[in-house]
Amino acid sequence: MKTAGIYGFYPVVDDVRWLRRFLPLGVRTIQLRIKERSEAEIRRQIREALAVAADYDDCQMIINDHWREAIREGATWLHLGQEDLADADQMAIAAAGIKLGISTHSSSELAQALEARPAYVALGPIYETTLKKMSWAPQGLERLSGWKSRCVVPLVAIGGISLERAPAVLAAGADSIAVVSDVLHAPDPDERVRVWLDLFRERP
Repeated sequence: MKTAGIYGFYPVVDDVRWLRRFLPLGVRTIQLRIKERSEAEIRRQIREALAVAADYDDCQMIINDHWREAIREGATWLHLGQEDLADADQMAIAAAGIKLGISTHSSSELAQALEARPAYVALGPIYETTLKKMSWAPQGLERLSGWKSRCVVPLVAIGGISLERAPAVLAAGADSIAVVSDVLHAPDPDERVRVWLDLFRERP
């Protein structure tokens, strides 16, 4: 997974319309995470998202959860949670040449994730998040640093991370920061994306 420069900024969006707004601004790592839609709508959105991303060189267009559709539509990136990982056909995913990212919340989950030889590992929530109900308490920056010492692949931090918190998260060892609410719920999402991209461009 590329994480240098703007590739380290990793917005997670719930509709393909966000791709049409954010990719022209310079976003090059993005995840489409669709919940509670019909199968036909999910397939349509994935197909459209991949078509939109194809117009941007080296865009890391990541599909969340829907591994069958990702294979069918020719995706090259997939993100799975632990339960989804257990249910997914990992051999079929690998045979399709899809690079895999995996969510982790505990040491045992990290070990399971690394066994799957992912392209990256995500740790979260780093901070309290209201985006969805979580069974896990905030992991914090100390846990993030510990994860970094164990990871042989890029480490993505997610959960409650605002632009103001981002420098501390990067200093703790995150290679990439996945962002949801701080962008999608901003008064001006496009401007918020521009500032995030500037932060990553300025990284040493």
